[in-house]
Amino acid sequence: MIWTRTITTTYLVLKDALGHFVNDDGYAMASHVALSALLAVFPLLIFIAALAGFMGFHDAADRASNLVFDAWPENVAKPLVDEIHRVLTVPRGDLLTFGVVGALWFASNGVEAMRSALNRAYRQQEKRSIVFLRLQSLGLVILGAVVLIAYTFLVVLAPLVIKTVVNWIPAAEEFLVTIDVARYSVAGSLLTIGLLLTHWILPSGSRKFRELLPGVVATLVMWMVAGAVFGAYLAKFATYVTTYGGLAGIMSAVVFLYICSLGFILGGELNASMIRLRRIASSG
Repeated sequence: MIWTRTITTTYLVLKDALGHFVNDDGYAMASHVALSALLAVFPLLIFIAALAGFMGFHDAADRASNLVFDAWPENVAKPLVDEIHRVLTVPRGDLLTFGVVGALWFASNGVEAMRSALNRAYRQQEKRSIVFLRLQSLGLVILGAVVLIAYTFLVVLAPLVIKTVVNWIPAAEEFLVTIDVARYSVAGSLLTIGLLLTHWILPSGSRKFRELLPGVVATLVMWMVAGAVFGAYLAKFATYVTTYGGLAGIMSAVVFLYICSLGFILGGELNASMIRLRRIASSG
């Protein structure tokens, strides 16, 4: 009886989520999010470079770019990382100039694309002020940049501190290894927290954190599977280089971001369907 009810509920949730995704132009929205995300990456890292230079961490942007693309398939990430490193070799002390302000603005467009996709997924009409929404997007970009800079500092500094302490106090090695594991666990949780905040803050309306968890977990699972499968496909079967020549790197990045955007939007659709069916059941 319990298994039958679980299977029936799962079927209804998936049917509602996938049906709404198709009927509400989910594939087109995924393209919009993917392209906006790709266009936002370079401005974001330029802004991080300027902000890091202002704070005295001159190579933090290079490390941040490595962290951003660390979970991507190597064949997708390498061409982008190489180009980003070339861009970031230019000294940037112009934090308050129009160039970096423009970079910040364009980076926030990626946030606005995610907002539009989530509003559709959660069946919401945006009623908040345009000025408030843009300021919120700019604030989230700045916050993300600061978090990335802080995390790159942690990644670089922690191993040096651990090594120094172990040299002086060998008995502390086991305890410090535990701390090192915890540090990387915190790094992994940043993505989960970021997704939760994205689903909670960006779309219109109000939702509880527990209502957001299923879609966030589903998105993370889809991203891990997509990364593994697409990476294996590129390594063994893809002919992007022969087909697109010098554009192979950017084409593979666009396709990968499109797949990730599908998972991101489907996570919102899943949450919306579960919330909707739960309310129907409680009202009946």
